[in-house]
Amino acid sequence: MKAVCSLFYLVLLLSRCVAQHGSKPNFVLMMVDDMGIGDLGCYGNTTLKTPNIDRLAREGVKLTQHIAAAPLCTPSRAAFLTGRYPIRSGMVGYNRMGVYIFTSTSGGLPNSEVTFARIAKQQGYATSLIGKWHLGLNCERSGDHCHHPIAHGFDHFYGITMTNMRDCQPGHGSVFDNVYHHIPRKTLGVGLATAAFLHYLGFVTVTRRMALGVSALAGTVFGLFSLFVYTYPNFNCLLMRGHEIVEQPFVSEDLTQRMTGEAVEFLERNSDRPFLLFLSFVQVHTALFASPPFRGRSQHGPYGDAVMEVDWSVGQIMQTLEGLNLTENTLVYLTSDQGPHLEEISVHGEVHSGWSGIYKGGKSTNWEGGIRVPGILRWPGMLPGGKIVDEPTSNMDIFPTVVKLTGAPIPNDRVIDGRDLLPLLRGQVERSDHEFLFHYCNAYLNAVRWRPVNSSSIWKAFFFTPNFYPENATACFHTFVCFCTEEYVTRHDPPLLFDLSRDPSESVPLTPATEPSFHSVLETIRSAARRHAEGLTPVPNQISFGNLMWKPWLQPCCSSLSQLCSCDRDHQRGPQSPDSIP
Repeated sequence: MKAVCSLFYLVLLLSRCVAQHGSKPNFVLMMVDDMGIGDLGCYGNTTLKTPNIDRLAREGVKLTQHIAAAPLCTPSRAAFLTGRYPIRSGMVGYNRMGVYIFTSTSGGLPNSEVTFARIAKQQGYATSLIGKWHLGLNCERSGDHCHHPIAHGFDHFYGITMTNMRDCQPGHGSVFDNVYHHIPRKTLGVGLATAAFLHYLGFVTVTRRMALGVSALAGTVFGLFSLFVYTYPNFNCLLMRGHEIVEQPFVSEDLTQRMTGEAVEFLERNSDRPFLLFLSFVQVHTALFASPPFRGRSQHGPYGDAVMEVDWSVGQIMQTLEGLNLTENTLVYLTSDQGPHLEEISVHGEVHSGWSGIYKGGKSTNWEGGIRVPGILRWPGMLPGGKIVDEPTSNMDIFPTVVKLTGAPIPNDRVIDGRDLLPLLRGQVERSDHEFLFHYCNAYLNAVRWRPVNSSSIWKAFFFTPNFYPENATACFHTFVCFCTEEYVTRHDPPLLFDLSRDPSESVPLTPATEPSFHSVLETIRSAARRHAEGLTPVPNQISFGNLMWKPWLQPCCSSLSQLCSCDRDHQRGPQSPDSIP
């Protein structure tokens, strides 16, 4: 009977929305890149000004246990768009690499996957992605755009297909410096010295020809690596409008302003029809940047400046909705794709990362700091203002929530791991529909979260944890990100167990001596993990070595290779007037 009443109430609310506005609800979905949950005022930050995002939280619902389905960009975004764990779509790696780092790779979000944008478009929505994609581009030849956002249901795309790496901007150093410094050069040096010593003693014979050959090989490898770093921005840092490359490499300084202007134009152009806008910020991923009006404004250096510019952009979107009289018919959502990249230290020694608040770890880990992200939803008249929800939710939940509101059925030909958020947001139910959440590190099941139906506890068990370096740190500074393969992790048997309701910082693992239900909790979690694994269907791996490697025939280029793929066709710069920027 309670379920029938809840369904009736939902139908009444949706009917009210249609009656008031004469159309289906609109969606503005905003995702910041690498922003920590502790970076926002509405989540406790007192030193970084985010008034527009804080206003969203005051006028809407704030989720305090909103979980990214993966702690890295590519798999997290695949899960967000499809409502499915990324292992179901093959968007996870079995080796160290878990994201795309070249535009000319053949991997990407398979066309067999269904995104909320595709369904919204089928329901008559205008759909747009502005900002970061990072889910592939080409398959068999340059320009086939089989993984392009437009192939996944977006009518309009203005943004970058990769991510904003340090290498994309002059003066920020190179991410690949970390790779170079991680090459075991000491081991190589010791090996060469040992060979020379043994040659001197007469145990081995090293000819002059052999020595010259080794030197030539080392010089060639070093030269190719240097050339790769030098040309990386031209080949991989490109800005597109639709299928056209309009800037290669892109200039970041005013990029957020340009993207904000593009988003405003999309809203104005489609104000008389239902629309779905996915504003996927390039900030605050490094290389950090901020336009001149925001540079030096915060107490937290370039990172804080970037957060403040994102907040300004959110304010412009809200102001536009108000000006178009669309506020009450638009569901606005804001989140981050994962936690802050704690290992980001600039070439000058500046900390270029966000803050996880009280939570442990950051990006690339499944400690709470890596996956607990902001989650704010505002829909005046349809969602209560100032409400706080402490139940476990996931970024995968946006898929079924959006799909149902468009009037389409949830696909029944595949497993959808997300759950409709509306009953929880409206207070129709008190408990999350997620009893278990599975936390993957690349393709490996790393941890499981269990919210028992009749308990206040929220258990979390780790099967393995990353080896931080240095030992007293909560990040992997020796490898720039934490890896998931055996040589970089410590396995736990029994698993590490925490009760997040009592220890959200994951500071002290429970033991049989400190937790009477220790063994029964772990057995329940292990059983759930087995059932989950049995429900997985093998699919082609999109993050395999073959799908990650650079393939020259897939290289997108707006000019000849002799010109190093260089162009600037984007003339819509700085669309905001100076008065609109504080």
